[in-house]
Amino acid sequence: MRRTSAVLSIAALVGVALVGCAPAGTAGASCDRIADSDPETMSLIDVTGDLESAPTVDVRTPFVTENDAHADVVRGEGMAITDIDQPGVLDVTLYDGETGSMLLGTAYSGDVSTVGALSGWSQQFPAFEDALMCATEGSRIAVAVSQDGIDPNVRAQYAQAGVPEEGSLIAVLDVRKVMPRAASGRVQFNDGLGLPTVVRTPDGVPGIIVPDAEAPDEVVVQTLIEGDGPVLGADESAVVHYTGVTWDQREVFDSTWQSDSGTPASPAVLSPSQVVPGFAKALEGQTAGSQVLVVIPPDQGYGDQAQGAIPANSTLVFVIDILGGVPAATAPVQ
Repeated sequence: MRRTSAVLSIAALVGVALVGCAPAGTAGASCDRIADSDPETMSLIDVTGDLESAPTVDVRTPFVTENDAHADVVRGEGMAITDIDQPGVLDVTLYDGETGSMLLGTAYSGDVSTVGALSGWSQQFPAFEDALMCATEGSRIAVAVSQDGIDPNVRAQYAQAGVPEEGSLIAVLDVRKVMPRAASGRVQFNDGLGLPTVVRTPDGVPGIIVPDAEAPDEVVVQTLIEGDGPVLGADESAVVHYTGVTWDQREVFDSTWQSDSGTPASPAVLSPSQVVPGFAKALEGQTAGSQVLVVIPPDQGYGDQAQGAIPANSTLVFVIDILGGVPAATAPVQ
């Protein structure tokens, strides 16, 4: 788990439960998809090939477009992107509009463990945002990229790969993985006497209020929201957002919900071997989409060793949003 300092404003947190319509970016959110935003432009681009491999693009050259456009080549059956900050995995291939030749692309390795906020892509390629909104996992999308559809700094960064300073481009996006941005599901009743209270912003970001009480001396796990996704497998790493506070200091020592660099907040991908025992226990048997509160006494946390902003002999409190699971990788405890 990361140990950068973070602060959440409790004053900005409202509501104790997610009610009404499902927040954008969660499993219950609905979305209307425009399958072809500009048929005349997109008819000039033909995309073929196996979905598991880099595509083949046949385009009438020179290809020029004044406006960004997109068209679905294949529509997948998985979860929809209803919030561009949702975590996911894309394979992307970029082509030169002048010549039609491939410029660069991702590895198409089948690895879906590199989960990150999809807005990381749209910040570099503004043309991707409309193309991705309401797209579903398993989809292949052709994108016509105008001069303004790619950040000028990205053009400069990839100039050595042949990306031109000016001109239109063609991109193919393969949506490999889509996960909810936050927990969503059935809010569970818990007897919280003497335990921390969890509050949430309207878009699901949690905050923790620690009571003026003695900390429990055993691990306490409460499911606050029960998701309806699959149960985490023993051979999977959990993709999670979490916020952690110490019981005594009542201050956030770490949160994946905030980024110190200003980049989109991305979830953590954690296997049981990478976290303290109490955190691992909180993940056991949980379903994707769930939110869990866990109180971890020192002997199930970091014991008598200080860890960055965490003092020795600290009781830890985490709220964990379980977004899904990916194949586990072997890694040392963080």
